[in-house]
Amino acid sequence: MAETLFPNITHFLSKIDPFSQLPEYLTGQIASKVKIVHYSENQYINTTNNTEKLIYIICKGAIEQREHDGTLRSRLGKEDIFGFSLIDDKNVSPYTARAITSTLLYVIRYEEILNTLSGYPNYAAMFAIQAENRLNSALNVVWSDEKGLFIRKVSDVASTRVSIVSPQTAIQDVAIDMHQHARAPCSVITDGDCIVGIMTDRDMTRRVVACNKDVRLPVSEVMTHHPVTVSPSTLVLDAVALMMSKDIRNLPVVKDGKVEGLLTTSDLVHNHRMQAVFLIQKIRYSKSLEELSAFKIERQAVFEALVDGNVTSASTGKVMSLIMDAYTKRLIQLFLSEQGQPPCDFAWIVAGSHARNELHLLSDQDSALVFSDDVDIKGQEYFQRMAKFVCEGLDDCGYPLCSGNYMATNHRWCQPISMWKHYYRKWTKNPEYERLLNITVFLEIRSVYGRHDYVNELRHCLYESIAKNREFILMLVREATKTTPPLGIFNSLVLERTGENVNTLDIKKYAVNLIIDLARVYGLMAHCEELDTEARFKSAWKKGLLSEVAYKDITSAFRFILSYRLYHQLECLKSGRVLNNNINPDVFGSFERKHLKDAFRLISKLQNVAKLRVGLR
Repeated sequence: MAETLFPNITHFLSKIDPFSQLPEYLTGQIASKVKIVHYSENQYINTTNNTEKLIYIICKGAIEQREHDGTLRSRLGKEDIFGFSLIDDKNVSPYTARAITSTLLYVIRYEEILNTLSGYPNYAAMFAIQAENRLNSALNVVWSDEKGLFIRKVSDVASTRVSIVSPQTAIQDVAIDMHQHARAPCSVITDGDCIVGIMTDRDMTRRVVACNKDVRLPVSEVMTHHPVTVSPSTLVLDAVALMMSKDIRNLPVVKDGKVEGLLTTSDLVHNHRMQAVFLIQKIRYSKSLEELSAFKIERQAVFEALVDGNVTSASTGKVMSLIMDAYTKRLIQLFLSEQGQPPCDFAWIVAGSHARNELHLLSDQDSALVFSDDVDIKGQEYFQRMAKFVCEGLDDCGYPLCSGNYMATNHRWCQPISMWKHYYRKWTKNPEYERLLNITVFLEIRSVYGRHDYVNELRHCLYESIAKNREFILMLVREATKTTPPLGIFNSLVLERTGENVNTLDIKKYAVNLIIDLARVYGLMAHCEELDTEARFKSAWKKGLLSEVAYKDITSAFRFILSYRLYHQLECLKSGRVLNNNINPDVFGSFERKHLKDAFRLISKLQNVAKLRVGLR
């Protein structure tokens, strides 16, 4: 390489991710090893020579990659990098690469990059062969290593001030120990190595003072038996979810039967500024719909804080789902207080992203009501009124009505449990387009209020029906692979052509939904009881339906794409634009292009694997 070209190459690389993340002197060292190669239009790049493992950087022109069966793998342009998947022990290139126009490539031996970065493992990870590692590294570059309080362990934030007494301790002595010695809001009651109860300051007020109990009685007379506990290794996010679902304020932290600390909602709010917990508490004690609807701004503020605070997309989705759960439960409670107790058992069911705990600010409502078969006409009218009150109330609180009308307000989705079982049997037996769409929405269901076991009954019915109708999985795979990711991301064919989002890329349609659809299929094949997308892929891997590499690749792609979407929504909020899933490729830098294409290729690859598994060509 001529010395006069060296500054130009160094400058060019310094603008391209991941070279742009390196110190200038390291970029210079790598640039000094670069070779410049020119390819004419339609000329093929020789990617079969594995004696030299090469990385290619497009300086000018464009490259088209195709699988050996002719399927488009990707189209690459200026500043794109390729060659990572060629670096293996095989002698067969996984694809062909052809110059679409006159193209200038910077070529460097992969070994030279590794040698230059041998003393810098964090930088070397950005050039990892596995796309999974590169995508995870990308997350750590764009969104820092600090992932927020939600994914820290309980042991990191729990108070070590705990009152521990025996069941025979007098109530008065327990109160003294709580407030004078431990200065804790509750006391944990232990009998030997067993935790047998808990006594909170609120219990003291309600069960002792209000009932005029003799304070010389043993605390076992008034304590809460069999308290909920967590281990020190539990994530704060999971502990918060447990506290919200069980309506408890104090969680003893226990390891090997020994109390090591105490986690309280007041401590999380006041000492750690977990405003999501505070908002959920305010929702829980709201007295009217007007009060509830006033919290819309706070909900948005929580979302902004989570994304700005670099909390993972999975944790952000779960927190936002906890908040919507709280809204839904409170609206049901308000309805019950006005209309009286229900005529029979029921369950309020959520579906889709809400059921998967993958909510974001653009999520709308997906819900249903399931009730006992012994309901009469008046009972059905009661539940229809409940559905109207709750769904319209959620709309007032900032959760849009479902455009497809998949809500409990639709009479079809407000039915006795026997009808729901009939639906599942009918949908799986003859999955025509509308029926396939219906079951796709209600394949993921979760109960947020009422008879939670109704969900288990329906899932059992679903799996039983699928086992009798093998064609159903085939139809799901066909639908899940009908839309392909935009491998030619800069080709106008993959962009929206009309409407207000013209010339933008719909990342929900062409990426997020494709992964969710694949996870749904693999989850069913693996009989996975969990609903979230990553858990379904993990279950498929554990059952041998996915290789470990494929599992890690697709989950990394999912995390990156979700994080990118959340960041895009945050930017919309900050700039005053309407929230959307449509990204303008004109604003893509080298970083976004490279890693989005990595993710799109992994989606396409898994789509092909899924088709092969069920026998689709």
